[in-house]
Amino acid sequence: MEGILHFRVGVNQINMTGDKIDLILEGVNQYLMELAREQAEKEVSDLHQRTKEGIETARLNGRQIGQRKGTTYETRKAKAAKDIILRHNKSFGGSLTDEETMKQAGISRKSFYKYKRELRSIS
Repeated sequence: MEGILHFRVGVNQINMTGDKIDLILEGVNQYLMELAREQAEKEVSDLHQRTKEGIETARLNGRQIGQRKGTTYETRKAKAAKDIILRHNKSFGGSLTDEETMKQAGISRKSFYKYKRELRSIS
């Protein structure tokens, strides 16, 4: 019976012994898993509640929550991709096709055409 109540690292289950007591240990393991699940759900619920209260407190104090309407944010990757499109794509006087430009910039087809539309509207 020695060593029955040792927890396996990272698994949080009691080691089985190979005899009839395993029936009891299975129940204990299920109980421990249910306890862990309930605790995790409670923590998530508490976190949601605290976040909601924090946002409401900030709003009541006149703070801006999220981005202001109409503002945009451009990532470094988007800036680099647009630069490559402007310099190398045939539509902007370069020598690369759309497919080659996408590979060069390391972006998806959807992002490529979105950036291309944005660049055309600026020019």
